[in-house]
Amino acid sequence: MAGACSSDRGVDTSAQAGGSTTTAAASTTDSSKFGDLDSPCGSGDATGATDVGVTDTAITIGFGDDAGYQASPGLSHETSDAMKAFMKWCNDQGGINGRPVEGKYYDAKITDIVNAVTQACNDKVFMLVGEAWALDGSQEQARLDCKLPAVPTYSVSADFANAPLMKVGVPNPVDLVSAGFGAVMAKEFPKEAKKAASVYGNFSATLDTKDKVEAGYSKVGMSFSCSQQYNLGGEADWKPFAQKLKACGIEMVFFSGQAYPNGQNLIEAADQLDYHPIWLLDTNNYLESLAKWNTSGLGDKVYLRSAYAPFEAADKVPAVQQYLDIVKANGGDTSQLGEQTVSSFLLWATAVKACGSNVTRDCVLQQITKVTDWTAGGLHAPTNPGENIPPDCVAVLKLQGTKFVQAYPAEAGKYDCDPSYVVKISGRVVDQAKLGPDRITTKFKL
Repeated sequence: MAGACSSDRGVDTSAQAGGSTTTAAASTTDSSKFGDLDSPCGSGDATGATDVGVTDTAITIGFGDDAGYQASPGLSHETSDAMKAFMKWCNDQGGINGRPVEGKYYDAKITDIVNAVTQACNDKVFMLVGEAWALDGSQEQARLDCKLPAVPTYSVSADFANAPLMKVGVPNPVDLVSAGFGAVMAKEFPKEAKKAASVYGNFSATLDTKDKVEAGYSKVGMSFSCSQQYNLGGEADWKPFAQKLKACGIEMVFFSGQAYPNGQNLIEAADQLDYHPIWLLDTNNYLESLAKWNTSGLGDKVYLRSAYAPFEAADKVPAVQQYLDIVKANGGDTSQLGEQTVSSFLLWATAVKACGSNVTRDCVLQQITKVTDWTAGGLHAPTNPGENIPPDCVAVLKLQGTKFVQAYPAEAGKYDCDPSYVVKISGRVVDQAKLGPDRITTKFKL
């Protein structure tokens, strides 16, 4: 599952929807390749106003995050930091076929996503690229009304995960679950995995994720009961949640949402009740702030799933080191969601390059459809964005004091891959998407 949201604290959230434009700036990083991927950026002679947002001199795209959400300032800002850095990296090479990439930033603030998308439509951007909006399903009618394609950082909701005019670097479709995390945890902790529960927020992003996890992981050795729902804005007292889990005999808890503050508050409340289950968190919580929080060791039973090589393996995986260098050189913050952003940006840029001078929305989407083996230069395990199939590989990370370590496979930067880890599911979360025979939702009109 792609993470619904992420946040580190102490960041500037002053940029408002539709308010800022990002253009070229110099990069100090060697840019002829990204990992083992030939850079899609470079000089050229592309010309023509070939589509909305495309001119002789620029391709204008939209991007954004939920950084203005008051309950969690800076939410997913690392994704926009990545977009800004990589647009500059690309433009330093000459743009794409000679056209610079310009970006307009939109802050959806979780609940303001329709206004953000409407503004992007009014601004006539070419496409949305690398946006990270937790309530992505809420945007769909507005996005499709103006036929605005998207190559987002992630997809979460059933309405967006199999949407028309959407491709993503690391697919998270509604009908197929990448269940490797559940399989590994069931193998490593068979007794605890049979007594699992989910704790999830009362909004679509976490509700859909919870349903997919329980449906998919139940097929690879986990058993769920006693799951509980929390409020979007958090809870004044998390002890009743911990007490209920303890009373039910739950020994493994999948927490859907952000660790700060909700997940951390739940773990702290459980500790006060002398309750110490295994905690499963999603990739969006691979953040420095979570590691720094674990000074007392409360989080030493926290595990996270990932399809990405961890930062700790940067010396072995050139693409990871380049991501860190490029974003930090631009003054940005890094996170695993930031890496997801880079994957989608590079996928989009590769498709734009393939279109040559005649860059159109249809051409870019058609080019991405041809991509069935994608690693973003080695940044993550192989994915199939063209056919919207999630990865069948997983790495499991673990908190150990104030740092993350790769728990499985033992060697950092390696993955456990098995075709059986991609599980077909059914039920409410799939039914609500109203998929057609092509696995694309028919819920909204184009």
